[in-house]
Amino acid sequence: MQPPDRSTLPLVFTAPRRGKPPVHWADLDPAQRRGAMEAAGHRAYRARQLSAHYFEGLRDDPDTWTDLPVAVRGELASTFMPPLLTPVRELTCDDGDTVKSLWKLHDGALVESVLMRYPDRVTMCVSSQAGCGMACPFCATGQGGLQRNMSTAEIVEQVVDGARKLAQGTLADAEAGRTPRVSNVVFMGMGEPLANYKAVSGALRQLTTPNPDGLGMSARGITVSTVGLVPRIHELATEGIPVTLALSLHAPDDELRDELVPVNTRWNVDEVVDAAWEYAKTTKRRVSIEYILIRDVNDQPQRAEQLAKVLRRRGTWGWVHVNLIPLNPTPGSRWTASRRRDEDEFVRRLQARGVPVTVRDTRGREIDGACGQLAAGSADIDASVQVPARRG
Repeated sequence: MQPPDRSTLPLVFTAPRRGKPPVHWADLDPAQRRGAMEAAGHRAYRARQLSAHYFEGLRDDPDTWTDLPVAVRGELASTFMPPLLTPVRELTCDDGDTVKSLWKLHDGALVESVLMRYPDRVTMCVSSQAGCGMACPFCATGQGGLQRNMSTAEIVEQVVDGARKLAQGTLADAEAGRTPRVSNVVFMGMGEPLANYKAVSGALRQLTTPNPDGLGMSARGITVSTVGLVPRIHELATEGIPVTLALSLHAPDDELRDELVPVNTRWNVDEVVDAAWEYAKTTKRRVSIEYILIRDVNDQPQRAEQLAKVLRRRGTWGWVHVNLIPLNPTPGSRWTASRRRDEDEFVRRLQARGVPVTVRDTRGREIDGACGQLAAGSADIDASVQVPARRG
């Protein structure tokens, strides 16, 4: 077996400087909103009213803000809720249960988000950067390079848009006679979330702050994925927002992980797994180890054994869970997903050594909306295209 070639792209931790998006209501905390409202010549209590419309009522049409004077509604909307995400196209699959949206930002950058309905939850997969600077060679986003960081509000707006789609009847749960809500948010779209730490931590606060000042989500329903920026993992553990940490490991040994996840040359396997263990110890939240299975590259039985050894060495108190992900195809890639028998053997080896493991249900593969496929690179696709769900 020949290891994959090292990515020719450099690691980029500092995003290029580009014009900032306009400040949005979701960029501000409650105290800042009251101050901004007074600075605009209005009573401070109007801030709570506006928050109730945005976060709780999901109302973006000022004509529906009936508790506010008609004369000020348009002004408040233009001042505090400037458009941040312009829809370019929307694709669906899985019988309409998966919706991928392509957005254009104020400076022309493109990002994608994915809304997914499951029997017991609705999950929003959001982007935190336009592109990605981590240069993982099997990931379409990473191979596109980093364009810029997203703002807190640009991240939050992806979730709010998903919530609005549900409230307006998209993915409506007609059989159950109820409208589902976004119950889970995963920072697994475009970008390395912890490389845009300030905006991402701000978004986490907006998502978890109770209504009407935030979306009122449970931190337990939010997952932040990272390739392993160790200092930021330690910082996230101190935020007081016990989200689930997902560590994209993909190899249990430094030689192979240096190739698959180039940031490993900065923080190696032992360092990132130690940081994940510390996160679990501090937050009392089980860490997810993400492991993409690539045929004949990282799916050998001995690597399953080595992975189990690496994780069990930190203890067996339920701090970790392995999430195996079949490799999703990307344009030009010479790699493919593991054979089913190799996947099954990998699972068996981990289970035999007491390591909890599941294989991820791949959603959105047909519309390039699955893990590693988001690239926002096909803006010419007709927005009306509907891709049928694959059967069998």
